[in-house]
Amino acid sequence: EVQLVESGGGLVQAGGSLRLSCLVSGLRFDDYAIGWFRMAPGMAGEGVSCISMSDGTIYYEDSVKGRFTISSDNAKNTVYLQMNNLKPEDTAVYYCAAALWLRLPPSFDEFDYWGHGTQVTVSS
Repeated sequence: EVQLVESGGGLVQAGGSLRLSCLVSGLRFDDYAIGWFRMAPGMAGEGVSCISMSDGTIYYEDSVKGRFTISSDNAKNTVYLQMNNLKPEDTAVYYCAAALWLRLPPSFDEFDYWGHGTQVTVSS
């Protein structure tokens, strides 16, 4: 059974930092791309960042460039999203997802497996 489990969300003030983790099990980690998406009420969901384990490709959505960093620990089957200088508009539920093939920008329907999400709330 494939599982993706997010952790690390929470409440933080604007300008603060959080590190999200996505623990992946049940698939060949090195074959997949792992993406972070976010969804907020009244807003279209968007792909925030993703990383391909097979070729190292990394993507950031424009609004998070310079603030968010994606990384992986292949020994732990875990992908991290370090989020610095958080803004109220970053408030959303953040999901990690796995795709066998990665096209950019990342599209929801190309990711096969999803976690349950972790809430990130940034207060002003």
